[in-house]
Amino acid sequence: MRNVAGGRCSTARCQHRGVTAAGPSSQHSPISLRELDALGVERLKGVGGKKRDGLAVLGIHSVLDLLFHYPRRYVDRTREARIADLAPGEEGMFVGEVQSISSRRVRGGRAMVEARVTDGSGTMKVTFFNQGWRERQLPIGTRAVFYGKVDEFRGARQLTNPVVDLVGDRTGRILPIYPQSEKAKLSTWELADWVAESLRRIAPRGLADPVPVTVLDAHDLIGRQDAMAAIHAPESMGHMTKARSRLVFDELLRVQLALVAAKAEREATVTGVVHAVGQRASEAVSPELVDRFLTGLPFPLTGAQARAIDEIMADLECRSAMHRLLQGDVGSGKTLVAVAALLAAVQGGHQGALMAPTEVLAEQHHRGIAELLDGFVVPAPDTLLGERPLHVALLSSRLSAPQRRMVLAQLASGEIDLAVGTHSLISEGVDFASLGVAVVDEQHRFGVDQRAALTEVGEGDNQPDLLVMTATPIPRTAAMTVYGDLDVSTLDELPPGRTPIVTHWAQTPLEVEVVWQQVRDEVAAGRQAYVVCPLVEESEKLEVASAETTREELAAGELEGLRLGLLHGRVVADEGDATMAAFRAGELDVLVATTVIEVGVDVPNATVMVILDADRFGIAQLHQLRGRVGRGTAKSSCWLVSAEPSDDGEQRISAMVRTTDGFELAEVDLDLRGEGTLMGERQKGRNDLRLASLRRDREWVVKARAVATDLLAQAGSLADLGGLADEVDLILGQDEVGYLMKG
Repeated sequence: MRNVAGGRCSTARCQHRGVTAAGPSSQHSPISLRELDALGVERLKGVGGKKRDGLAVLGIHSVLDLLFHYPRRYVDRTREARIADLAPGEEGMFVGEVQSISSRRVRGGRAMVEARVTDGSGTMKVTFFNQGWRERQLPIGTRAVFYGKVDEFRGARQLTNPVVDLVGDRTGRILPIYPQSEKAKLSTWELADWVAESLRRIAPRGLADPVPVTVLDAHDLIGRQDAMAAIHAPESMGHMTKARSRLVFDELLRVQLALVAAKAEREATVTGVVHAVGQRASEAVSPELVDRFLTGLPFPLTGAQARAIDEIMADLECRSAMHRLLQGDVGSGKTLVAVAALLAAVQGGHQGALMAPTEVLAEQHHRGIAELLDGFVVPAPDTLLGERPLHVALLSSRLSAPQRRMVLAQLASGEIDLAVGTHSLISEGVDFASLGVAVVDEQHRFGVDQRAALTEVGEGDNQPDLLVMTATPIPRTAAMTVYGDLDVSTLDELPPGRTPIVTHWAQTPLEVEVVWQQVRDEVAAGRQAYVVCPLVEESEKLEVASAETTREELAAGELEGLRLGLLHGRVVADEGDATMAAFRAGELDVLVATTVIEVGVDVPNATVMVILDADRFGIAQLHQLRGRVGRGTAKSSCWLVSAEPSDDGEQRISAMVRTTDGFELAEVDLDLRGEGTLMGERQKGRNDLRLASLRRDREWVVKARAVATDLLAQAGSLADLGGLADEVDLILGQDEVGYLMKG
């Protein structure tokens, strides 16, 4: 990321827009973001040692940092509520003055702070639990914005744990409220004053605006100078909205320029293995492998699978190394597509590797792929018959030392055609004779460096082609940002024969009894069931079911007489293997487990999934767990057990009941959860998206991507985009751009 202390770049990088390493070449040229980053906040009036330290706590070191510290909300003084008008059940925001405040300890040793606040129209009781510091924050006479839901307690209206922003005796129609920190000991009005001073001093020269006017006009965007002023001190909320749109576009454009440029750079410079597909197949060592595999399937490919395979084969035939994301819902047939890609490597005389995040999933893949390719042969000139069986091997930490040595030797000699494993595949001492295609399953569970390591084992300068897969569908705008430097193939169809899963929400004791009755009925009919719990052991902090306790209670109660197994992350490997083998063989009726079964468990005879405390899980986890059933021909059910979920938990469960479409659920998840986790997969440290939200700004992601593509096509390279290139380098930094490329 960029140097927050305001370090300067080399002279060569600063020749555009009249800025050099020594400073501006003209006092009348617009001020660039880099110049603002070189100005420390101590240049502002009133910023001495303590204030500078406080600003540093907020990550503010330069004037640019200060301007990028956008208000988190605004108080429209023309529309604020009056205390006298607020009724129980309503959400409201008002500006009030603290009349009294006190604190005491309540049951359990918790701190409770009670304040009485007035705005002249009436008074409101405000209560804080476990926030003892509020008494120091809100001494008598303090003016603040209070926002929350009004409830009634003993006949009096009150707010409980509201959002509080200190505003002081501010005037004006619209007040900006800035993100603050108790540790920083800075008020929102101090931040507003420093921002105002910065904008006044910038005004004579204005802010540099490297986005072409044609782009601004095409998307009805205001100039940057106007946008920066309006985001901090808007004349109206409409003016603020236009300012936000411009600055959101700037943020997204910088990211998309880096991603599109990284993709173009990789395609131009990183060479891969040219595989024997299409017209080259006749020259292959085993030209019939892919065709034989696809034509020999006992079912037809879905249209989405056929399309994805065509896209992958086109990539594999190119000199550029493939970097493709294959996303598809649970049960959409990703593994079959991946096997076709791996066979393309083998039929040309190379090797393939599939890396999975867990031992359970790796073993599942190994077993499934070995069955799919049973009977396939490859040339072996040194043997009597001139051929040998295609060799699919498992490399796992569970192998004995002699077994591991043998697998490593066969990988290095080329005797193993397809290797399946966990991160063991990239551990020290693992050498492939000629790795041609690498597949990473459930890629979000690996770090960027782990994924990159698998592509760095190629011969010479040729990188293996990379296919990363996920069964957690990604919203389109998130994919364009988090994985914007990858090509994307999407499996949006389910193969015929997949049994629909009916999802129910069990809230009451009577409904929960129905759950256990269905489990008993399904077992009596020869089926099996899963019961998933969020924790392994009981926790004093989280009153949620644990796998161990739940198994004991079910065995002695609702499921007495059934054969119950237990699987969680603390079960030793051999015991876990035996449990899974027994469940697959039908020797266990019910498997009580934690989320270790979220991926990689395929038991077609299991028809009921019961998820306890379902509100504790995210949508992606719930959807993955639900996908463990419905894998056979029998009707399947998923029961989400949750008595009193939070508002978000209720929305997650309702969405799960409403649809089994993983792509629709991904959009719901993004709306509920925001993009923080998604962006966290890509970013390190500071977030370069200060205003932009993949959730709120879907349309701007698409527009920024299109503009970035057009600008780079016209310029030829990012370096030729002048001021925009410098801003990408400043805000993202070389480390971040490299991280994007590696990812």
